[in-house]
Amino acid sequence: MVASTLSPPLASNPVPWRDDARTIALVGVAHGTSHFFHLLLPPLFPALIAEFGVSYSQLGLLVTLFFVISGVGQALAGFVVDRVGARPVLFAALGCFVLAALAAASAQGFGGLMLAAALAGLGNSPFHPVDFTILNKRVSMPRLGHAFSVHGITGSLGWAAAPVFLIGVSTLTGSWRWALVAAAGWALAVLLLLVWQRDALDDRLGQGGPSKTGADAGAAEHVLAFLRLPSVWLCFSFFFWSTVALAAIQSFAGPALGRLYGLPLEVTAFVVTGYMLASAAGMLLGGFVAVRARRLESAIAAAMLASAIALLLAGSGWLPGALAAALAALSGLGTGLAGPSRDMLIKRATPPGATGRVYGTVYSGLDAGFAVGAPVFGALLDRGMAGGVFAGAALALALGVVSAAVVGLHLRRRAVLGAA
Repeated sequence: MVASTLSPPLASNPVPWRDDARTIALVGVAHGTSHFFHLLLPPLFPALIAEFGVSYSQLGLLVTLFFVISGVGQALAGFVVDRVGARPVLFAALGCFVLAALAAASAQGFGGLMLAAALAGLGNSPFHPVDFTILNKRVSMPRLGHAFSVHGITGSLGWAAAPVFLIGVSTLTGSWRWALVAAAGWALAVLLLLVWQRDALDDRLGQGGPSKTGADAGAAEHVLAFLRLPSVWLCFSFFFWSTVALAAIQSFAGPALGRLYGLPLEVTAFVVTGYMLASAAGMLLGGFVAVRARRLESAIAAAMLASAIALLLAGSGWLPGALAAALAALSGLGTGLAGPSRDMLIKRATPPGATGRVYGTVYSGLDAGFAVGAPVFGALLDRGMAGGVFAGAALALALGVVSAAVVGLHLRRRAVLGAA
């Protein structure tokens, strides 16, 4: 039988929906903030170039630094979460975001920006092991798919909000530094909110009873035993490939469409925002799919292959420019639909007592995908292969479908062996 990290509540003692909703909302706000801080600096790159005389290549190093620290830290953060609990790690992460924004606001050169990127990457690193530990421990099983859906939606909204917020405040105040101070204020406000509502985030008091931490958690098996599970690495590969595709769209869809179809910047600039909003809508629908689908990998495959086809058409050069831009944006619907099913698939692959470690390792594939995908697609664009950006993204989605299918096959085999 497939192992589960969550004991379903007794039918005679259901969890009040208000309790679940409060936990889901608080985790969602925190997750949206983490995605906001992914884009703490990129929207301000033109202002930073004007201020410090740095190049886009140097600024690209800030993005790489962020995701390298976040990726390595995410894999390690899972062990910390399983030992000390998710809540204190969450508070520390938000504190890092406050420091990162203040460091960027007071930067006097490229070194100060690197410090800000490093602090933001450190703050981002524990969010997925923290969030999924809290959700798996505190949210009742019938609502867990919807919890994963909200979690994904808030991440997409955080990405969509960052450029609007930072550029808007910078324009209103006439200073990019005040925009970063405002970002620090936002992170501090979220931290204070979560401290105030901390009882809803206590993963030690979830449905399964007090969490096993420290020596108790390691008594049954070695803390690294989960690394022997093929499903963990298959889930990692799924995240890697799906994020490679996201890196292509998030960073290069706009300029690629401009080169392919001659679309103006004011049109292509909305493609990424449209993609994120479509992804958020897809995640909302995907929550219903995740709690009803018997074979999650089939739902993932259908949604992601539809997105891959849309991207291939957008990059073909055969369509009217406006239609190609719309298809590129709408491809986010399919990837969003797959999101909650993806998270539920990982839950089914997670052995008891290893939630933080597994989610930390698996979600580090997200950081690896960004770190690897961005320079690869940037090189394609530099070589005039604008259509290759979309073809490469579609190929990455197809490889993600293969990974998800193999995970599903592995889990079904494990269930058969467990029932024998």
